[in-house]
Amino acid sequence: MGRSQTVPRGGDDPRFGADGDDTGSPILHVDMDAFFASVKVRRRPELRGRPVVVGGTGPRGVVSSASYQARRYGVRSAMPTARARALCPRAVFLPPDFTAYDAASRAVMSIFRDVTPLVEPLSLDEAFLDVAGARRLLGRPVEIARLIRARVAEQEGLTCSVGVAPTKFVAKLGSTRAKPDGLLVVPADRVREFLHPLPVHALWGVGERAAETLRRLGLNTVGDLATAPSGMLRRALGAAAATHLHELAHGRDPRRVSPERVEKSIGAEVTFDADVADPLVIRRVLLGLSEKVGVRLRRAGQVGRTVSIKIRLADFSTVNRSRTLPVATDTAREIFQTSWALFTALDPGDRIRLVGVRAEGLADRAASPQQLVLGAPERGWREAEAAADAVAARFGRSAVGPASLLGSTDSRRNENPARP
Repeated sequence: MGRSQTVPRGGDDPRFGADGDDTGSPILHVDMDAFFASVKVRRRPELRGRPVVVGGTGPRGVVSSASYQARRYGVRSAMPTARARALCPRAVFLPPDFTAYDAASRAVMSIFRDVTPLVEPLSLDEAFLDVAGARRLLGRPVEIARLIRARVAEQEGLTCSVGVAPTKFVAKLGSTRAKPDGLLVVPADRVREFLHPLPVHALWGVGERAAETLRRLGLNTVGDLATAPSGMLRRALGAAAATHLHELAHGRDPRRVSPERVEKSIGAEVTFDADVADPLVIRRVLLGLSEKVGVRLRRAGQVGRTVSIKIRLADFSTVNRSRTLPVATDTAREIFQTSWALFTALDPGDRIRLVGVRAEGLADRAASPQQLVLGAPERGWREAEAAADAVAARFGRSAVGPASLLGSTDSRRNENPARP
């Protein structure tokens, strides 16, 4: 997927490349190249070499990913699809396929975990690895990086870029600089030499506003920030941000790779191609979102105690409502019933642009109490939905559907599809 920050390609600087000294650099950041677009092209090889854009295809669609051929025309992730069409009218525009992305992600992460148990996924398409413990079996970090790239290409037909560095922050910058389909090593004794020429916005925590503030102070590069008086930084950014950025500018990042990355919530949302007022359409969309949240909860082995909905109206005002359940759940039926009750109680009374459903207050399902109801069948909705998960894993999610949860009140077809 596309990245907002821009740094020079590693191949443009002979001091850093695939053959650098990896002593003291056990951290890898592996980032799949244009992941959503690449998975689509893998399925449709006739698109190879052509500009491909993945995202919402309606008038309000947003680009999720673009192939590097499309990026040459200025197409970027988070850009309105209409703008992408204007920049690259010959591109092939395709909707996302999250089932395919999830399967590809799990396969890639499995390759990573074959190398080391210390894998910290950041998203579907990127992860940190600590390979210090794999050296005896697999060799130096740079050799392990080459092995990973070769296995991903051979087994999954995809390419990835890898940064090898002493810390997570620098490794991530390295993979960005190596894109596409590259490998970059940042030696431990040359971290500052690598960092200091970069623009200040390359630092984590420097958004557009902070970057503009720093530029007004004459701080245009990471090196400028590293040598700036600490008092000036505190006055401009606040004490906490000043300390954080000063440490990063010197390459100091004490965080370890943590394979136990705890999610705080799991959710899904859709934006309609045209504003919606029909409650039956909203009901069906809430059901589909509840199913997605339930599937993701069960896949992660988690349950949620609180269900929340997000409603964005035509005037862009946003309303959130939530309800805490007596016992945490991972079933789409209960998530849907709660979200629908929240929506009907809200009664927004206006045309709706966006709807979202989220499960919060997550906990490990195995360690969570299960609600016992007098007279309830031994096997209930969770078992039915888990069985549907198994069918979907074998035949695809389209082979099963949640329509039976709606009841007889919703017999009309949804004629206003929502864009994921």
